Amino acid sequence: MKNLITAALACGLAVTAFAGTALAAPPRDDHEKTLYALGLSIADSLKLFVLSPAELAMVQQGLADGVTGKKPAVTLEEFGPKINELATARKAKAAEGGKVAGAAFLAAAAQEKGATQTASGMVFKSLTAGTGAQPTRENTVKVHYRGTLIDGTEFDSSYKRNSPAEFPLGRVVKCWTEGVGMMKVGGKARLVCPPELAYGDRGAPPNIAPFATLVFEVELLEVK
Repeated sequence: MKNLITAALACGLAVTAFAGTALAAPPRDDHEKTLYALGLSIADSLKLFVLSPAELAMVQQGLADGVTGKKPAVTLEEFGPKINELATARKAKAAEGGKVAGAAFLAAAAQEKGATQTASGMVFKSLTAGTGAQPTRENTVKVHYRGTLIDGTEFDSSYKRNSPAEFPLGRVVKCWTEGVGMMKVGGKARLVCPPELAYGDRGAPPNIAPFATLVFEVELLEVK
């Protein structure tokens, strides 16, 4: 983990440190586009640090000193291990913020007209009433769905793939087992899933953070 974070940090900041001298124009040829894509890829590895402008400037200074051979202000032997500590602290802070925002979103969703909050904490809202069979956890179901974060960012969609999903209802996250189990074929519903009924404290990297509250719009197509 330490080596991975250190390498990502160094490479990512290499891109950032020289951003001021980079061409202002968008990348033109495949070579420039590939380098630009490398920067985007590395940036993903740095998101968990949530660096402020002042922090970013300090990291840029360290990178510039290292690249130019200037005597460093600190040693990696002493402060290198602290990179992991910083990553852990930033991750915990983001998770705490996510829990607070998720709880507020869940509470607001429960107050919507037609919404029902179950004993487990999930919020269920029927969008289209179904008239067909109602599944149990022993059934395999066929569904179309769209999953988003509470800010509306889409992280998965069977509609985009143009391919409905099939799965045993008892072998998915608890929110789906409960929520889809409340539907009938032909119906469509919105499920707001608290983290304990979704991916919990682990999340589902890279798109779903720990303790994330998730929103799914699910259309039940078939019960097998």
